[in-house]
Amino acid sequence: MQNRNLIMKSCQWFLLCLIFFSCTEQSPKNPFEHVNPFIGTGGHGHTFPGATMPFGMVQLSPDTRLEGWDGCSGYHYSDSIVYGFSHTHLSGTGIADYGDILLMPYTGETFFNNGADGDSGYRSHFLKETEIAEPGYYAVNLEDDDIAVQLTIGKRVGFHQYDFNGAKDRRLIIDLAHRDEILESNLEQVNAYELTGYRHSKSWAQKQYLFFRIIFDQPIQSLQYGGGDDGKKAALSFGQGNQLKVKVAISAVDEEGAQQNLEAEIPDWDFDKARNDSRLTWESQLNKINVEGGSEEQKEVFYTALYHTMIAPNLYQDVDGRYRSTDLEVHSDTSFTNHTVFSLWDTYRSTHPLYTIIERKRTSDFIQTFLKQYEYGGRLPMWELAGNYTDCMIGYHAVPTIADAYLKGIKDFDSEKALEAMIHSSMQNRLGIDEFRSSGYIPSDVEAESVSKTLEYAYDDWTIAEMANQLGKPDIASVYYQRAQNYKNVFDPTTGFMRARNNNRWFYPFEPAEVNFNYTEANSWQYSYYVPQDVETWIEMLGGDEAAETKLDEIFSANSETKGRDQADITGLIGQYAHGNEPSHHIPYLYNFVGRPDKTQKLVRQIMDELYSNQPDGLSGNEDCGQMSSWLVMSAIGFYPVTPASTDYILGSPWFKRATINLENGNQFIIEAKDNGSNNVYVGSVELNNSEYPYTYIKHDELMKGGILTFNMQAEPSSFGREKEHRPKSKIDTEAIAIPALETGDHAFMETTLVTLSTPTSEADIYYTFTAGGEKIKYDEPFEINRSTDLFVWAEKGEKESLKARSTFYKIPEKRSISLSTEYANHYTAGGDMALIDFIRGGEDFRTGSWQGYEGVDLEAVIDMGRIGDFTVAKIGFLQDENAWIFMPTEVQFFTSIDGESFEAIGTDVNGITYKEKGAILHDFKVNKSFKGRYIKIVAKNRGVCPPDHKGAGGKSWIFADEIVIN
Repeated sequence: MQNRNLIMKSCQWFLLCLIFFSCTEQSPKNPFEHVNPFIGTGGHGHTFPGATMPFGMVQLSPDTRLEGWDGCSGYHYSDSIVYGFSHTHLSGTGIADYGDILLMPYTGETFFNNGADGDSGYRSHFLKETEIAEPGYYAVNLEDDDIAVQLTIGKRVGFHQYDFNGAKDRRLIIDLAHRDEILESNLEQVNAYELTGYRHSKSWAQKQYLFFRIIFDQPIQSLQYGGGDDGKKAALSFGQGNQLKVKVAISAVDEEGAQQNLEAEIPDWDFDKARNDSRLTWESQLNKINVEGGSEEQKEVFYTALYHTMIAPNLYQDVDGRYRSTDLEVHSDTSFTNHTVFSLWDTYRSTHPLYTIIERKRTSDFIQTFLKQYEYGGRLPMWELAGNYTDCMIGYHAVPTIADAYLKGIKDFDSEKALEAMIHSSMQNRLGIDEFRSSGYIPSDVEAESVSKTLEYAYDDWTIAEMANQLGKPDIASVYYQRAQNYKNVFDPTTGFMRARNNNRWFYPFEPAEVNFNYTEANSWQYSYYVPQDVETWIEMLGGDEAAETKLDEIFSANSETKGRDQADITGLIGQYAHGNEPSHHIPYLYNFVGRPDKTQKLVRQIMDELYSNQPDGLSGNEDCGQMSSWLVMSAIGFYPVTPASTDYILGSPWFKRATINLENGNQFIIEAKDNGSNNVYVGSVELNNSEYPYTYIKHDELMKGGILTFNMQAEPSSFGREKEHRPKSKIDTEAIAIPALETGDHAFMETTLVTLSTPTSEADIYYTFTAGGEKIKYDEPFEINRSTDLFVWAEKGEKESLKARSTFYKIPEKRSISLSTEYANHYTAGGDMALIDFIRGGEDFRTGSWQGYEGVDLEAVIDMGRIGDFTVAKIGFLQDENAWIFMPTEVQFFTSIDGESFEAIGTDVNGITYKEKGAILHDFKVNKSFKGRYIKIVAKNRGVCPPDHKGAGGKSWIFADEIVIN
């Protein structure tokens, strides 16, 4: 095939160039030539290989996968069929969206179906050896019709060039129905060369506005709409010929905006010039950091990582200054550049801190975008997409992103308004923030992922305190320094782990490797090291440097098997450290705080060497809009921001012999690693500007001034950085007293329950009372409760006092008991064996821990009423949430018995709720019938597996039960 040969020759030339450049010392490859956009397109990286500009609005890339978790970007390296080329893609996310305006060239018969259902369609096979990807350019040969496709890019415009090899009829499908649900669309012909239209859609972003202008270099000979003139699909014919060029401009504002974007960015038809322009832009961008030394693979990994940090956030503004904000209305402002796609739970950790070094002007634009989103949408973004609040992930991490920038001297935004918006984020009555404020932690029975949210809110609040201090507002700062210590209320001193509290008792049974509803995409191992704002106090709570060092050793040496529910994000495991997901990313650097930087150095090198490669599966987890790559970029040049909003970067072990950061202020900061190599991973000593530098951290201001940081590398650990005065600082000076927690004390009990209390605050006294404002009793030893009552507990240390926590106890009447013949899931216990008769009814969120879950098995329970009696009602409640594979039982059978041996059926309640019904549904299965007995048996039938037309088809289905009532 002629076009395949054309692309194959291009590939061969490309490979010869690589060999030539790698072997010719006089002509080293520049950063651009080291970028491999295929890294992360395999495994679970979720990246795309197509063409985009730095932080550009358009991401023009092939779509090879229509659904599934590993199809979030629209492409997976293992695929061999392409459905077309669309203009928007997300880089490394865990949820799918975008894929707007798909174009697919073809010849011959027209199909408006893409063929994914097995029928004939417009899709085509392709061969990996015909794919070429570089920043701003992508090419592939469509084997079915022998069409060579080349794509390049402007900021807001995609440029296609198709070589049809003299086909009799050059054709093109435009599919607006591709990927997500269309709310409204239109596609119409303006003249012989142009189409215009819009596509408003719903997916992760509930209402995405997109307008477009499509222009061809040759006249359209015919246009046919698919399924009628519905504005969703069209087939265009251009007659016989060799080549066809197409430009597609997009706008979130209107069609006129798309037209203006097109005219401003790529006004002519010179494809090679457009490709070269994008290359020059990327060359300039990638030269912000230059590395020397290291292997070719290391350079390829590094520069591809740097490239990935420069894909998102995305430009979201037309050339005339108009943009759509979080009120989904159009605004105009040329004083800043508006952006979208803020994956802040991921990127606040090291991606945005990297930007404060190499993207200071853009950082200002990002923050001004946040403030406009607050002004127009009512709150700062958490995970914002196309002007939509997706309400995905946790924390309010626009807050540390703003504080980090401000404390590093990026101040050309309204700081007073910024602080107002930051405080507003912390005062919401949603996602457990209200409980966090009033109770000092989030109870697990109130809000899912309670431990993670408590920890992340505490960190975010510390950054508010730091910002308030900078603005001369000590009263505000004082409040938030106290709130920043709420992490203490989920720290269990007996285990050293962060644990959930339910009824103010530590969640049990406790297994730190268990993935359950108390943590966000993680387990207790991975979140128990998350106190970046107060590391030194955390070390003290563990028992000091040696104990904390042991605790750090344990996570890296623990068995890597996780328990509980499956969590696809927990990957890249070293022990229980999960580099494939963000909560773990700072942990290797914590050794610096206990005076063992050598262990940081060894681990950082291990992670870079083993968990990054230049292969398609070269990322150990989702790229997450730059975070996986920014970890590598910062670690490879020698330091990492453990605590964003601190101006300290914690030193590690550089990957290269020399790295030069070319700063926007004209200065250069150079990191030199003498005698560096694969065996010399340890730092013997450090110099700053040729003077001894004994510290294991460096200040942001030192970087901005320019200079040279020299690491003297060696093969064995040294004494560098072990002294306390040379370690990083992370400590909140004002102490907050932790709330005592129940070590024992059953929420519901038969006769008595023993209450044991503890607190991580040293030298604090514990007090309790049984009524609000009642007699104050000092806790000296465990005590029994033998009646239904409330219990209020708190701690005092000198004049300081913790918040009070309330626990409620229920005494189960008449010696009632329950026995279970089937086993509930360990991570959905609802408190244990008594949960179904403990007088506590679960709510609509299955993740709060009040529901007892059974996976793939029936529920069979026998309730002993303690006496023979006459009854009229037996019922049991269930929850359905089909999105979590939780369904109503197919039926519930009820039996009664006098002796517990011989049971008589008293009725069956058959399910009438379809498994397709969306949302959380609560329903009681019951029998209303007079019956006598002492023992009542209930059997709830699990459907076994998810239905064939469900997204979890074939997987085990769940039933979630709570509260059996016998009257």
